[in-house]
Amino acid sequence: MTEPLVFHPLTNDRWPDLERLFGPNGACAGCWCMYYRQTRPDWKSSKGPQRKAAFKSVCKKSAVPPGVIAYRGDQPIGWVAIAPRADYIRLAESKLLAALDDKPVWSITCFFIHRNARRQGMMGKLIDAAVDFAHDRGATIVEAYPKAAMEKQSSGDLFTGTRKAFERAGFKVMAELSETRSLVRKALRKRRATPA
Repeated sequence: MTEPLVFHPLTNDRWPDLERLFGPNGACAGCWCMYYRQTRPDWKSSKGPQRKAAFKSVCKKSAVPPGVIAYRGDQPIGWVAIAPRADYIRLAESKLLAALDDKPVWSITCFFIHRNARRQGMMGKLIDAAVDFAHDRGATIVEAYPKAAMEKQSSGDLFTGTRKAFERAGFKVMAELSETRSLVRKALRKRRATPA
């Protein structure tokens, strides 16, 4: 019997699990989920070990965990990065990924799924977990910048997610950013305050 999936925010005590999931290469080519958190010059001048230290610092200092880890039993098998859009410097610098409007949104920027957990619908489950995580913290809009999956692509090419997975999770296409990339959004209802 397969153990159920559970999802936890990346807190300091879960950092070793992220290291185990990402492995020595830092997920994808030493990224350590810093691509959208650094300026282009900072990104180009850093390497895997510096990015790892920078992301560990983000985890330690951030008031809000920078994403969610999926577990099967005690094994970390998936990751999704989600934070308020303002936390991602690269998005503010990008012409392609420029803000659609001035609404406060949370952004899903990155996925990493262990090779043994791929092709099992994990991306959709991570999207749902990320939306719940943001909603619990007051988000009313979550957006992402997925690619249209073309024929066969490597998992490294799909780190921003696939448009189809987001559409299945209830996201709507708001803008076509390029031939292969869209901006998608999901509006969330404000949570009602619970009476004391």
